[in-house]
Amino acid sequence: MGCFSFLKVMMILFNLAIFLGGGTLLGVGIWVAVDGSSFSSIFGSSSTLQFVNVSYFLIVIGAILVVLGFLGCCGAQKESKCLLIMFFSIVLIIFIAEIAAAVVALVYTSLAENILQTTVTPTLKNQYGKVTEVTQVWNVTMSQVKCCGLTNYTDFTDSYYYKEHGNTYPPFCCNSTNAPCTETEARNSNRPGCFEQLLSDIRKNAGVVGGVAVGICALEIASMVVSMYLYCQLDKK
Repeated sequence: MGCFSFLKVMMILFNLAIFLGGGTLLGVGIWVAVDGSSFSSIFGSSSTLQFVNVSYFLIVIGAILVVLGFLGCCGAQKESKCLLIMFFSIVLIIFIAEIAAAVVALVYTSLAENILQTTVTPTLKNQYGKVTEVTQVWNVTMSQVKCCGLTNYTDFTDSYYYKEHGNTYPPFCCNSTNAPCTETEARNSNRPGCFEQLLSDIRKNAGVVGGVAVGICALEIASMVVSMYLYCQLDKK
């Protein structure tokens, strides 16, 4: 088997796996979006909303993978230059977007925090405790991440929740959950904000995050190289 045939077969198998994986994610995402309650009952989740929110992410990722898998698999099988160059272009766009997002995340972390403060903090003040969806999302986040608000407990000062619960804060903002979370207790508990805590967790697992990122980038580069090699070789056939 020549180099062209070998890479063609590997391209087909690789993109077939991507297509099937994307189809699975797409199917699960649609299922959860349509019938999140049955999904949560099967998997024993206490919050259907978590899965409903994740479902849209799964649908988007699944759809992208299905398209990529189709283009790569059919492009190699049919030896179609059009499909191969489309596959190459989409992977290249995704690769550039990932690099840009990584640079922005590293260089403009403080800017991202300021943007989040201007958009998320008003939502916390006005909707937490009033809108069920917002309340559940933040309850799950603060419970699992062990944080309070976006910046700290002061995000809830004079908020709807604060006023409706006798000038107290959500129990996640205090170390003790047996007594009402007063301002003094919240200040003494010194719970970190969720943004700061998430950044801290990412830094602690920087090796794992970096390894996964490098692995994904390597796969993308390899797929682009192989697709372009097949594209160029078709001119010689």
